[in-house]
Amino acid sequence: MEHEHDRVLTYEGRLLPRPGEDVVDQGLGFDVATAMGRRQILRALGMGAVAVGLAACGAATGGSSGSTPTTARGAAGALGEIPDETAGPYPGDGSNGPDVLQESGIVRSDIRSSLGTASGTAEGVPMTLELTISDLAEGAVPFAGAAVYVWHCDREGRYSLYSQGVEDQNYLRGVQIADAAGRVRFTSIFPACYAGRWPHVHFEIYPDQTSITDAANAIGTSQVALPQNVCEQVYAQPRYEQSVATLSEVSLNGDNVFGDDGGASQLGTVTGDVTSGFVVSLPVGVDTSTIPTGGQLSGDGAPAGAPPEPPSGGARPSDPPR
Repeated sequence: MEHEHDRVLTYEGRLLPRPGEDVVDQGLGFDVATAMGRRQILRALGMGAVAVGLAACGAATGGSSGSTPTTARGAAGALGEIPDETAGPYPGDGSNGPDVLQESGIVRSDIRSSLGTASGTAEGVPMTLELTISDLAEGAVPFAGAAVYVWHCDREGRYSLYSQGVEDQNYLRGVQIADAAGRVRFTSIFPACYAGRWPHVHFEIYPDQTSITDAANAIGTSQVALPQNVCEQVYAQPRYEQSVATLSEVSLNGDNVFGDDGGASQLGTVTGDVTSGFVVSLPVGVDTSTIPTGGQLSGDGAPAGAPPEPPSGGARPSDPPR
């Protein structure tokens, strides 16, 4: 048998008007007083405590309804190391013959024209490439002072210094020094899609400008993948026609460089249009505490996967290009 003294007669220090009933059945007056008491407690604790509670709920549920998630690439602290990739057959960094990094004036922002004794200029849809370099070994801080060497093929799929007809040119190659924000910007043209490879841009990172005279000093070698929808817009333009067919024969997942993860960490973010040009952006994390594995040369002194001879109009399908 239940006795009176076994019942709960108070709640939060207040007598229950209906001791025989549950707390939720104590009447409107009791409910209002309870709500007012809780509100006063929240005021005493301050709205900061409420904000902390809401933030915790948001973290547990993945954010409030309608919010846009922030990706890891968008948060410097969560930025991972850019994958190491081969420099490919056409680096022009002295590792397999031609060395544009020895040229006076190689540190430049506009890489469309050749420098030194060469005078050619690459034509095509304007493209600005912006890379933001972070030093992961120092807590993902901006890698100010890092030297970034960029190169890519032209509108016809040719690499200067190597491909037939442009062996005497060195356009679409250049170095920029990262500013205080770790950022470098290059003015260039949108590259073609040649047989066997997804459209891309190569880059090497050196700890400083004085290090670029020796390719062995590179602390990172990787590539930027270009989004398919932007490629399709560009390749619909005059003089890019040959890229339409080659793009239809390749994919990010099947690419011999980006295929590991479909280019998830190397796919550039693009804004702009074919008239005013496109801006391609990519955050690049470099961990100087690890040994770089990209850009390795094979035993005969040629980059891994290099064809025996430079191709004419881009790499030949039978020799996997990089």
